[in-house]
Amino acid sequence: MTIDYQVQLLSFPNKKVSESVVENEDGSYTIFIESSLTYERQQKAFRHAMNHIFGNDFEKNDVDKIEYDAHNI
Repeated sequence: MTIDYQVQLLSFPNKKVSESVVENEDGSYTIFIESSLTYERQQKAFRHAMNHIFGNDFEKNDVDKIEYDAHNI
């Protein structure tokens, strides 16, 4: 399976979010990662985002279950 994605480092306003993923109109994904995180935490955030992508989480509705599953793999 090939996944097309790009990663952007940025500063989230509230600093409470480590990463966010957006599915683009063309089926690719953009992963936004908090730029102030250490490199190790950025890598962890990236892996978390990829778990959402590979888990087909954009086709699911229950956010609490999605996050529970993502943190308990």
